[in-house]
Amino acid sequence: MLILKPGCECCDKELPPESDEAMICTFECTFCRDCVENRLGGECLNCGGNFVPRPIRPAMHLLKHPASTRRVYNPAKCEELA
Repeated sequence: MLILKPGCECCDKELPPESDEAMICTFECTFCRDCVENRLGGECLNCGGNFVPRPIRPAMHLLKHPASTRRVYNPAKCEELA
């Protein structure tokens, strides 16, 4: 089951479970669509993989299987790309 991280690893933008802006790689590195397209060039800075839109977990399932509250935020690594 996907862990649904709460924010972008580059800019820390909020990415709630229902967000259609969340993008993930095969390791579930999570970034907003804007960072993926405009900063990362579609390539994960952690693993080099590509991104796909993160699926949206229906609200009725969030009660039993909530999204993660653990943030992964690494702006320094993203700034290296600038």
